[in-house]
Amino acid sequence: MYKIWLTLFVVFFGFVINLETGICKDSGSRPVLVSSTTQIADFTAQIVGDRCIVKCILAPGADPHTYMPTPQDSMMVMEADLTLQNGLYLEGKSWMTILAKDAGKPLVTCTEGIQPLEFEQEGEKILDPHAWFSPKNAAVYVNNITRAVVRLDPDHSDEYIARAKLYLEQLRVLDIWIKEQVNQIVPQKRILVTSHDAFNYFCREYRFNSQNNYLSLAPVGWSTGSEVGAGITPQRLKNVIDSIRSYQAPAIFLETSVNPKMIREIAREAGVAIGGQLYSDSMGAGGSAGATYIGMMRENVLVIVNALK
Repeated sequence: MYKIWLTLFVVFFGFVINLETGICKDSGSRPVLVSSTTQIADFTAQIVGDRCIVKCILAPGADPHTYMPTPQDSMMVMEADLTLQNGLYLEGKSWMTILAKDAGKPLVTCTEGIQPLEFEQEGEKILDPHAWFSPKNAAVYVNNITRAVVRLDPDHSDEYIARAKLYLEQLRVLDIWIKEQVNQIVPQKRILVTSHDAFNYFCREYRFNSQNNYLSLAPVGWSTGSEVGAGITPQRLKNVIDSIRSYQAPAIFLETSVNPKMIREIAREAGVAIGGQLYSDSMGAGGSAGATYIGMMRENVLVIVNALK
């Protein structure tokens, strides 16, 4: 009886209280948007400004392929008004889809409408989930998020659309800038070797790895976990080392979200330098140069150009 009267009291004064945790929440509070990855969280924040609260399940540097959701993640999704994921099986074992479904929350798949790169690996067709590595694809993410947020909060649609318009222009300029920077590398030296197949869209867009059909060169497939396309085989490892030697790659690269041990061993065996570390499946921590999508792309390009030009 006490809880009933207490609930009526707080509702009358414009609050909702969780009687199990004792946490108060303003009933007129901002919408809560929960994303699976850091890139999607940044896209969303650029669109909503301070109108919404943007939360992210993955921490900077975490690997979405191998991530295992926690009870805290479930609680975060339970409090969401809208959830957002990359899709294309980036979230290993579809963990974001499961979290949203269990909580009964609407889910936006941000890669909807993108034509994914498709390739065959070990007899299976793979759709590459790392679509954000093309700023043109990033614009599709932004448009999908904008439409969803406008549906959620139509009273502020003009603001969301205006912010998205500015950010889309920034993505267009980013694409132009990347092409200018990459043009410092002669075509025969545009050899990009990384820990796993995260950079296919980047290679295809900016013409890296011509000898490999402009796709990534990596000892591991598109996933670093146990999903389709994951894992390393002796033949794949040999092919990468042979490619490094054959193409005379000036350097190869580590990734922030993948254990560097394998790439370091490959560098030693192939007799090639480590060119630096790239942001791949996750952006950098707050305060770092790669803490935003544009910052992540900018820093990656500068590292690649500096090592290969």
